[in-house]
Amino acid sequence: MLVRIRVKQLRLGMHVHELCGSWMDHPFWRGAFQLDDPKDLHTLLSTGIKEVWIDTDKGLGIPAEADGSEGESEEVVAAEVETTLAQADNGSRMAERVNITQEAARAVKICAKSKQAVSTMFHEARMGKALDAEDALPIVEEISTSVMRNPGALISLARLKNKDDYTYMHSVAVCALMVSLSRQLGLDEAQIRQAGLAGLLHDVGKMMIPAEILNKPGKLTDAEFQTIKSHPGQGHKMLLEGKGISEVALDVCLHHHEKVDGSGYPEKLSAEQISLYAKMGAVCDVYDAITSNRPYKNGWEPTESLRKMAEWSHGHFDQRIFEAFVRSIGIYPIGSLVKLESNRLGVTIEQTEKSLLTPVVKVFFSINSNARIPPEILDLSKPGCKDKIVSHEDPATWDIRDLQELWSGMSATPW
Repeated sequence: MLVRIRVKQLRLGMHVHELCGSWMDHPFWRGAFQLDDPKDLHTLLSTGIKEVWIDTDKGLGIPAEADGSEGESEEVVAAEVETTLAQADNGSRMAERVNITQEAARAVKICAKSKQAVSTMFHEARMGKALDAEDALPIVEEISTSVMRNPGALISLARLKNKDDYTYMHSVAVCALMVSLSRQLGLDEAQIRQAGLAGLLHDVGKMMIPAEILNKPGKLTDAEFQTIKSHPGQGHKMLLEGKGISEVALDVCLHHHEKVDGSGYPEKLSAEQISLYAKMGAVCDVYDAITSNRPYKNGWEPTESLRKMAEWSHGHFDQRIFEAFVRSIGIYPIGSLVKLESNRLGVTIEQTEKSLLTPVVKVFFSINSNARIPPEILDLSKPGCKDKIVSHEDPATWDIRDLQELWSGMSATPW
């Protein structure tokens, strides 16, 4: 049986099924393992991870005398997640949008161009050239304009990065997510631009981390993990030496790994000590990181990622910001594979005004016949629509390899 417990309840002999937090928060390259090494127990107790899932069928359970807490079952945690996501489903700010396939074609070019620009800018910074906001702002403007036309296109494409280009495309993706979240929060154009710039530059300190540590496929040593955690400070120093870098960008760079419960880094700020922009940066950074493939771990599907974040959200994220983030991308983000009540599979291609639970989907697969069917566009928010989403699905389970082409109209991304 899976049980969620507090980290301080861990004992040698337990089987850790999953760590409740982004894998950026700990040095373990795998989430499931037998806890039989005292050093691993010490490391877990000293990280910012507050809770873990244990499998009592594979290891020890919670001793009765532990601390009076019995942990929480999967059913209880699932109910908590549903409540958190339901709170976000109260209407969103949606402007007129262009067709998803139209914008996807433009977004591919913007992503490729932005990746090249960020790569050049970051490499020059590593070689000692001062960063200049004037060089970065045109990238932010291009990304912001695409997000305004249709946020799902560029955000979903930027998620499909390869491992070699992760740092650069992550910067592009977080810029887009910050712009989309800023609009959802009702910030003005100047603030949106500053938030986007902050997203673009937030991880520049990664340029000072040795590649063999940054891309290590196995467990990090304590020293290596501390090196990874130095990147906000390294980036902040680089930005201080730059030209025209705003206080917002400096703040987000230094504080995007802070958590509202005070367990983050580098300064262990909590709640109101963390600025609005840094709270925004924390959510956007984690979402893109956990939905992307890394050298040491494959990313989660978008919907699964949001549910994981909802599970951690009370200690990690500001609730108002997290709920606004969910409204900005949807409970079933663009590109999500979903199962319908009609026993068909579809991919989300657009959000709707009515509810985050009723997006527009492209239906293309019959579960009953286990075969592809002619694609059909279905707006689940329409009064006459009798179908509804019953679950999100993993494309690998159904051997669906062309999900990107199904929603975007393109078979591959050139980066």
